[in-house]
Parts: sequence; structure tokens; C-alpha cells
Amino acid sequence: MPFKHNAARRHRIPKMRFTVTNWSSYEAGLRRRGSLTFWVDEDAIAGWRGAPRTTPGGQPRYSDLAIETALLVRVVFHQPLRQTEGLLGSLLELLGLDLPVPDHTTLSRRFATLTPILRAALPDGPVHLVLDSTGLKVFGAGEWLTDKHGARQPRRWRKLHLCVDAASSTIVGAVLTTTEAGDASQVGPLLEQTTGPITTVLADGAYDGEPIYQTIAQHDPGAVLIIAPRATAVPSNQAETAPTQRNRHIQRIAETGRMGWQRETKYGRRSKGETAMARYKGILGGHLHARTLPAQQAEAIIGVSALNRMLDAGRPVPVRTA
Repeated sequence: MPFKHNAARRHRIPKMRFTVTNWSSYEAGLRRRGSLTFWVDEDAIAGWRGAPRTTPGGQPRYSDLAIETALLVRVVFHQPLRQTEGLLGSLLELLGLDLPVPDHTTLSRRFATLTPILRAALPDGPVHLVLDSTGLKVFGAGEWLTDKHGARQPRRWRKLHLCVDAASSTIVGAVLTTTEAGDASQVGPLLEQTTGPITTVLADGAYDGEPIYQTIAQHDPGAVLIIAPRATAVPSNQAETAPTQRNRHIQRIAETGRMGWQRETKYGRRSKGETAMARYKGILGGHLHARTLPAQQAEAIIGVSALNRMLDAGRPVPVRTA
């Protein structure tokens, strides 16, 4: 990003200022995000109870829809499982619905087998995607135990990989992995969650490398990749005869400098990915409540779905003024 190349003189660079042009509708959307309006449509009521099994074994009482709804309530209201059970039960009672409420032990058991689907459609027209990742802390004793007793324990983290639409800020792809999984290895799974042609893909230097260019080209041959080459990047042997997109980026940086290349390619749009990560941590928190990786993956996907719904309630339309 530009500010990283001006860290020594950052205090002399004026801060950009924006004005929200649709403040009245955006303000109403912010109020809707905090509204306790809760409704259950007929399809959800019909699919609340689990479908009968045709094979030997216990019959499921709740469908995946019911478990996913309970997890959504838990993530949004930051409630433990027992409090989630009570909150969901009171909401259904206020609505006058005679639906069973999953108990906390059932929720804990079913979270590990739940595979929610991120339902986010790309807008019509040119699509600009931003790839980025962030760390989420796993529930544990934390740093307090280390500070008080000096007991050193390894930090446990999970890595949330996001694919964000730069125009609408909607998260259209999300994958939760362990910290051992590199950012580049999740480009394919992220793009598989999107549909339709892609115009531009933006990412930082962690995604730099010809294998990433090849992965995106296989998904959409016409996509333009704007990935910041590392400071030590050099053109390949075929740069003069058959230059790739990565070679052209490296050559252009050598001609105009990194700041000039960023202005030409509008690399600053990559900040939409960082904004999405900050929105996730600011609203839902920077840690995961679930204890196992499958349950944590379900929790992260449900959290992303909740953020998209909040964003649909009202989006600002900013215009830069300075």
C-alpha cells in the first residue's frame, strides 16, 4: 500500500477525507442493523424439523436450517450456547411459533457437521475481486495466564481467507484454514465460490508468483491480475519474447516506480479487503468460540453471511473531498 512506502514522512501526508452522499438512507440502514425484528418465513417453518432417515439409526429432530439459524443468532449476539438456546426459544415464543428449540448439547454436536453455504451473488457488469486473509484467535486462556504465571503456551490461530467484491464490499468467498495453509493455496477454493466472468483480481505480495496467475487464468482467462510483486521479484527468461502479466508489472515498476505503478493500476482498491477484515473483527470479534476446526469453519462462514446481510441493510456512497 502507498503509506508503507512513505512511513518515514507519514506525518506530512494529509489524510484523505470523504463525504457520504446518501447519508439519510445509510443512517436508516445502520438503525436497521440493530433492529430486533425477527421473522421466520413459511419455507423455514416447513423445513425446521429434520427429514426422516431411511437408514437405521436415530432420527434427527432438527434440520441443518434450524442449526444454522441458531448459530447465526449466536454469532450476531455474541452468546454462549446455553444463552443462545434461551434467546432463540424466547424469540420463537414471542412469534407464537410452535417449533422445537435445539438444546446446547445438540448445537455443539451439530456444529461440527454443519456445512453452511455462503450465499452472495456477484453484481452484473465488470467484477473486481480483492483477495486477502486475516488471523482469528481460537478460544483459550489467552495472554493473561502468561502475564500472571509466566506459563508460555503456543498461540492458537486460524486464518480466514476472504474474496471481496470491490464495488459493493460484499464478501463473495470465504475459507477458514489453519495457519499452516498459505494464502496462495486458497485462491482456487475462493474463486470456485464465485460465478460469472471476472474483470480484475487484486492481491498483495503474499499472492505473488506465476502459479497464482495460472490458477486465476484457468478460472477466467480474461481476468486482469494486479498483484504487487515482491521487492526481490525479477522477470522470467521469456520476459522479452512472451511477457506474462507478472513480467509486465515488474517491468512497469522498474520504469515508473512502485508508487507510479500503484496509481496506474489503481492498486489502492485492495483496501476493500482490509476493510472487510476490519468489519468482521469489529462487529463479530477477533476470535472463534468453537473448539474444533469443522465447527470453527461453520462459525466463520455464518459470520460472513451475517456481515453481508448487515451490509445489504445500507451501504454508504462516499465521495472524496480532499
